Amino acid sequence: MEQIIATVHGFDGALVLRPTRGDDFPELAWGDAFFYYAPDGEVPRNVQPYGTVVTKDYPDDTASDLDPPGRWRVNVHVDRATFEDLTGEEPRDLGHRDHATVDLVLPHPVYGALGWVCVVNPGVRTGATVVRLLRAAHDAARARFERRHGPGGV
Repeated sequence: MEQIIATVHGFDGALVLRPTRGDDFPELAWGDAFFYYAPDGEVPRNVQPYGTVVTKDYPDDTASDLDPPGRWRVNVHVDRATFEDLTGEEPRDLGHRDHATVDLVLPHPVYGALGWVCVVNPGVRTGATVVRLLRAAHDAARARFERRHGPGGV
């Protein structure tokens, strides 16, 4: 998990939020990581992160069984073609999956229909893919930023 977070932190313009006790974030988010393109280092307004690392089940998201020690999940927003290539399905027409399976790219159990994929405990099979997906998501977030603000604009 730390290696993936460090990799994203190294992307040009990346902002990695890691809420902890005492921050202005809900306790539920403590220990998780949220990835943004933010060349000014400020959390973008009206923009969702392009990727996250979650370390526990959320009330509406328990299918990955993240509460046991050592379990965590990377979530990445991808384009439609990538989603279909990785999962063999269209985002809005998803079949049943065992979302607790480790080291396998799957549609996100809650946000799959919105183009999110996830991997529980990325390992040998998916580690390089996860980094590639995060890089592509970061680049897409940068392109959206530049369309709004101009190249290099803050």
